[in-house]
Amino acid sequence: MDTNTAILLTMLIPAAASVGNLLLRNHADLRDGMTLGAAIATFLAVLVILTNVGNGTTEPLVLFEVFPGLDIAFNVEPLGLMFAIIASGLWILTHIYGVGYMRGNNEDNHTRFFASFSLAIAAVMGLAFSANMFTLFLFYEMLTLSTYPLVAHKGTPEAIRGARTYLGILMGTSIGLLLVAVIWTYTITGTLDFTQGGILRGHIAGPMVAVLLGLYAFGIGKAALMPFHRWLPAAMVAPTPVSALLHAVAVVKAGVFTMLKVGIYIFGIDFLAETGASEWLMWLAAYTIIAASIVAMTKDNLKARLAYSTISQLSYITLGMALATSMGALGGGMHIAMHAMGKITLFMCAGSIYVATHKTNISQMNGLGRIMPITYGAFLIGALSIIGLPPFGGAWSKWYILLGAADTGQLIMIGVLMVSSLLNVAYLLPVVAQGFFLPNPDDPGGNFKKGSLRSRIKEAPLLVVLPPCLTAIGCFLLFFYAQDVYNLLIPVAFGPEAAALSPEATLQGVGSELQTAPVMLGGEN
Repeated sequence: MDTNTAILLTMLIPAAASVGNLLLRNHADLRDGMTLGAAIATFLAVLVILTNVGNGTTEPLVLFEVFPGLDIAFNVEPLGLMFAIIASGLWILTHIYGVGYMRGNNEDNHTRFFASFSLAIAAVMGLAFSANMFTLFLFYEMLTLSTYPLVAHKGTPEAIRGARTYLGILMGTSIGLLLVAVIWTYTITGTLDFTQGGILRGHIAGPMVAVLLGLYAFGIGKAALMPFHRWLPAAMVAPTPVSALLHAVAVVKAGVFTMLKVGIYIFGIDFLAETGASEWLMWLAAYTIIAASIVAMTKDNLKARLAYSTISQLSYITLGMALATSMGALGGGMHIAMHAMGKITLFMCAGSIYVATHKTNISQMNGLGRIMPITYGAFLIGALSIIGLPPFGGAWSKWYILLGAADTGQLIMIGVLMVSSLLNVAYLLPVVAQGFFLPNPDDPGGNFKKGSLRSRIKEAPLLVVLPPCLTAIGCFLLFFYAQDVYNLLIPVAFGPEAAALSPEATLQGVGSELQTAPVMLGGEN
């Protein structure tokens, strides 16, 4: 299969699955099986692209021209390909989980739920393979609109309020700020094409560079920078599979993906470094990292705590870009993959706890780890990956962002990252500790210990427990196969000519004080 056909299929297959869900509304098993088949087919189409292109960049596939220099066009480049792999691969597990959750929790309106879910994936694929900012903006808006019914799914007053907050902030920022930035960029450059090294050099200078970057940064509301972050905790009224979609597969990753694309291909890392235009964004990202972590510690509701954790973790990626170093951009790109695997594990475990016990507050979950050891074991692995401890994938992305901060001599930023990891420990590990070591209020005498192992363990249904176990394994595998993610993203950070460089070689471009630093990623290229 040629690459252009595969690109189109990644969008058409999930879009067709959305229509198929509506047509098969009265045949639940057939509907869910068809959607699973579509998820697998989409992932296979992305793998075809990976096989054909690797970490290269293709010429744009132009569907039609709107104005001179303004096309609906798609192409493959490494950052977008990595995002597509993550989204399409995790769609398979999220769908399996969604079927188990919706049935196990007796949720209504399954057809609308999975139709909207599939349409959101189609939007993500279009966004991932967009060849210019105009095309990306269209799919960015499509993603917001397709996920609105998911947030409002339960139809309760609380769900409707949360969905309105979600839609209001995301549409308000994108139309009021991002669209202005896109129009401004097109006006001064005559193009919106994603170009290695950026397109703004020679077209804008002085304080206006920082102003334009501000319009982009705050206009990309899905990146959840403070103060435009409230949509994310508001959206936690949605069913847990939606939370997994929002936090790992689609929405927030679309935000930070767009932030990286703007920084690397619209402004250019070197241009940002020369102008110092991103320094203010670096400090705002650092503030968001710490502030959101502190707020997370105060939340008793597990999904709310994980939501503020996501706000903090997303700003790692924004910080990586704002550091305006190749190593920071590389770390930010890797963190998209590492955080996706860790956070989807945590949210799925939260949903598993809810399906099995209908408990949502951490204070109600004492002793559940001994009753649900598989779920809590997966939660522990996801938490350790988010914290950044080896041997789990999150260790690598944080390492490279730290290198980016060291490269610029930003000791305060290094301190922010260290403190943030300690705060991660403070708000994630107590969930596990309470689950395993505190007495269960429903069984204060510990009578469950007297029964057989089979009678003591009361996990959620298999379709709800299996996916977080697989993503927990993914957190482990990403530590040992991080070299592959690194190799894929090298041309994004260092240019196409660096595609064959090893980690050791790329470190030579970092400050002299790091040239002798230990390189943890091994292997030959």
